[in-house]
Amino acid sequence: MSVEAQRADDAFDVDVVFTKADLRDVVPHDNDPVVISVITARRKVHHVLVDQGSSADVMCWTTFNKLQLSPDMLRPYTGCLYSFTRDQVEVHGHLELRSTFTDGTASRTENIRYLIVNAPSAYNILLDRPTLNRLGAISSTRHMKMKLPDLGGKVITIKSDQKEAKRCYENSLKTKRGVFMVTTRAPHSKEVARTEIIHAEIAREGRVQRGVPTVTTREQSEERAARAEITRAEIARERRPELAGDVREREIGRKIFKLGSALDQATQDQIAEIITRHLDAFAWSASDMPI
Repeated sequence: MSVEAQRADDAFDVDVVFTKADLRDVVPHDNDPVVISVITARRKVHHVLVDQGSSADVMCWTTFNKLQLSPDMLRPYTGCLYSFTRDQVEVHGHLELRSTFTDGTASRTENIRYLIVNAPSAYNILLDRPTLNRLGAISSTRHMKMKLPDLGGKVITIKSDQKEAKRCYENSLKTKRGVFMVTTRAPHSKEVARTEIIHAEIAREGRVQRGVPTVTTREQSEERAARAEITRAEIARERRPELAGDVREREIGRKIFKLGSALDQATQDQIAEIITRHLDAFAWSASDMPI
């Protein structure tokens, strides 16, 4: 094991804790995310979202250009990346940048591989779970801080810019920008994907983190419930089977049935006979359905 790796392992022996003192400079809030600043490419980058729901470190294409980095530095990315809405995200490539986390008294610099994506976002960079775990970093939305050990036995405490965090969050809700988590997993069925979107939207808008419930208004709850109901109705319509080919209406037991016109008369008569024997098994209205 290298000296640097050994020092990194030793850093995890430091206790990273949050105390009441960490709450003194926090303005009471409901949904503010942890938004910090990171030094990368020799520039201080603001609006960095500590996103525990993301599975990749993401840098927006606009941020990449503002850092005046050359596209020649990018390596090809062969995987697929999907946004919060399960739309595939355009990835220009990836590169490693030395990124420094500091609170002004202690600092830690690590190589981070960023995926450069062309997607609208209220944030410049999204830090993912694997990187946070590798750094031994812990964020707390209640305390509006992220803490991580340095390589000398100290704990770095990075405060979230609460004013900017609120502004970014409100902007993301209004414009649907930046409220995306990225995943390398391809979307599956439309029904499951839409259900996950509903759950994720509710979690994003009223997340409960570290046992601290988020307060939502009655109007917000009703709006989410209505949106979920509309989506469920859309899914139900898509799942409803449709008749293939031309059909012919036939009255059986004073009820109208649709039979395929391609069926010969003998087959239609057999079906009509079966339906007549089991007519009570059909539900014609909601009142006929079993409870």
